[in-house]
Amino acid sequence: MNGPLTPTRKVLFLVLDQVNLLDLSGPAQVFGTARHFGAPYELSFHAFGQKVMSAQGLPLGPFLPPPLPDKNDLVVLPGPELKAPAQGHLMFSEDVLNWLKAAHRTGATLASVCTGAAVLGEAGLLDGRSCTTHWSLVQHMQHRYPQARVQDGVLFTRDGNIITSAGVASGMDMALALLEQEQGPLFTAQVARYLVLYFRRDGNHSQQSIYLDYRTHLHTGVHRAQDALAQRPGQKVTLEHLASVAGLSVRGLSKAFKQHTGLTPLEYQQKLRLELARQLMHNPALSIEAIAERCGFDDGRHFRRIWKTHFGTSPSSSRTQLLN
Repeated sequence: MNGPLTPTRKVLFLVLDQVNLLDLSGPAQVFGTARHFGAPYELSFHAFGQKVMSAQGLPLGPFLPPPLPDKNDLVVLPGPELKAPAQGHLMFSEDVLNWLKAAHRTGATLASVCTGAAVLGEAGLLDGRSCTTHWSLVQHMQHRYPQARVQDGVLFTRDGNIITSAGVASGMDMALALLEQEQGPLFTAQVARYLVLYFRRDGNHSQQSIYLDYRTHLHTGVHRAQDALAQRPGQKVTLEHLASVAGLSVRGLSKAFKQHTGLTPLEYQQKLRLELARQLMHNPALSIEAIAERCGFDDGRHFRRIWKTHFGTSPSSSRTQLLN
């Protein structure tokens, strides 16, 4: 499968001693799978010290020291198991903190997983920023870094080029959110489905996406039918063709599609067309009739009726809101 044609992006993982394995492997698996599907990510793993012991007792390495990233790079900071010294301060090596400060100055995006937010806090990079961390560390960080706006009850936050995620598995949610922003929702849905993950969008994240909704099931045939519809939302597709793609009979597809998505294939296609129309409305050069034609509606009148049924207003009114 070919991924989107975008410039190569380096993803550098800074591996600290006592790193939690899932904090490291989860985001790495997401970006690695995206690369497998053709997205231009280049992954590398670094540490200050040739070898690192994970919190779970698995030795890791040998590593090379991290190079200084540039503004187009992504630095992922998996969370370590934290042990507070006698005075209750969380301490990390000066090499780590100075490198993170320098990486931030280059404009690189820094993304922490779980307790990795504390390392950013020690480097002074969370001052004046919204951030989050593992629930068990929230109060400590609020006390330790009073200038940071530490949030509880969110999966991940983004404030400028600093991204923080809540804990353990939420690092994968964060990685999928970054992937969606850079490679698009349909591509991200393919990655999430391959990993058998449900993309849990954060409450502060972007609106729901038809490309990711209705995808939490595990029925391969229905996924194939959904892919076929999503790839050509404006074209007419027969149930016979979808059934052939899914490897099912027409009756079997209709039953399975409704059972696993709660929608009929026609209802799902209509949602895809409405999403395409919403995107096209950002182009003021396209008339409502032209949008209706591109999206596969019978005519402008049909499109207006369907749009108003779903959104409670006319396409013209909706477009005015979108463009303002």
